[in-house]
Amino acid sequence: MTLIAFEALAVSTAMPVLAADLDAIRNYGSAFSVFLTTSLLGVVVSGSWCDARGPLWPVRVGLLCFGGGLLGCGLAGSFPVLLIGRAVAGAGGGLLIVAMYVVIADVYPSALQPRLFSLISAGWVLPGLIGPVLAGWLAENISWRAVFLLVPPLALPAAIALLPRLRADQRPAEGSDRRQIRRRVLSGVGLATGVLALQWGLGAVGDASGARRQAAAAAAGIGLVVAGLAFRRLVPPGTLTLGRGLPAVILLRGLYAGMFSGVEVFIPLMLVTQRGMSAVEAGLVLTGATLGWTAGSFVQARAEHPRFGVPRHRLMVGGAALVAVADVLLVLTVRPPVPAWTALGVWALAAVGMGLAMSSTSVLVLRYSESGQEGRNSAALQLSDAFGSALGIGLAGAAFATWHRSAGNDATLFSAMWLGFAGVALISATIGFRVRRP
Repeated sequence: MTLIAFEALAVSTAMPVLAADLDAIRNYGSAFSVFLTTSLLGVVVSGSWCDARGPLWPVRVGLLCFGGGLLGCGLAGSFPVLLIGRAVAGAGGGLLIVAMYVVIADVYPSALQPRLFSLISAGWVLPGLIGPVLAGWLAENISWRAVFLLVPPLALPAAIALLPRLRADQRPAEGSDRRQIRRRVLSGVGLATGVLALQWGLGAVGDASGARRQAAAAAAGIGLVVAGLAFRRLVPPGTLTLGRGLPAVILLRGLYAGMFSGVEVFIPLMLVTQRGMSAVEAGLVLTGATLGWTAGSFVQARAEHPRFGVPRHRLMVGGAALVAVADVLLVLTVRPPVPAWTALGVWALAAVGMGLAMSSTSVLVLRYSESGQEGRNSAALQLSDAFGSALGIGLAGAAFATWHRSAGNDATLFSAMWLGFAGVALISATIGFRVRRP
């Protein structure tokens, strides 16, 4: 998790420099969304694979794809090649994150799992403290390529420590299980394809005109329909209709991820182009967010203690409300006279809310899962997470590509984006009351 966290924070910090170097500012959001798109397929495959054979091989293949994709990014000579590397790394990340949930379900009893998710959040602390600063310095003084090439060697000690301890179930899957796995994988391919078409269409709408813009809009619409149908087959019944309990938890995970990611990936760009910060300084906002998220996760791990007795659904409602408040306050940081550094504290507040809400969804999905279904339901949770993030980043990227004017002249656009996501956060807070089982 520490390596995944470092990759996410470092790439976000270095991306403004990378995009300028490869002449890809207008397509800024696609470098994030393609990672999320392929992670959807990795999540689907990992969930079925872990339930059938254990987490050993998903971790092996996931580490190989994750490291290989980062190497490809670091050696890329053009933006399209970099996108291919991001796609391979995303598939590896999807395999790894679900396997991690299965290991937690295998090893730790339900009473200890909230603390485990708090520790996982703590895995973001060190990358949050040094990752953005280091990545910004490398991007500005050496090369943005070093940001990608730094992570794969660090994966070797983790792999050596982890792989010998993972279980592998060698029992062959029954015929019905194999058919079910095949259907889920095909649905995962459909989901990834639909999301890819949606993202391409959203991005092309901003660059095209006339008939090409209509074609791009049609591709986005078709992609949304295909992705929605595939997503419906991969999540518990009732997810898209706000069913109480597990379905509501799964749906909220996607809303939380979308409303946070859609803002966060554009904050460094706003601070660099709108407020004149360096990449290192803008990256410190991500450091503050990491610390805030860890603090929120620390609180949720202890909130159910009899001394406090805070139910999970209230943590999720309160967390979403904090994100909504932070998004509104973030609008003030787009223009003077409010100091640009104010964005650090504001986004840390949003991250506290996310630590409360997101960790609670992780706890509840295992608590609501029957034995043997942890992999599938964890995969559904991560699918919702990645799908929501892809939609949030895709919509924000489409808005930016469509209405982008020039560096330093996008204050109104950024403000509109922040307010739009504040509305999503308020809707999520309302839905949070449905996570309690009837």
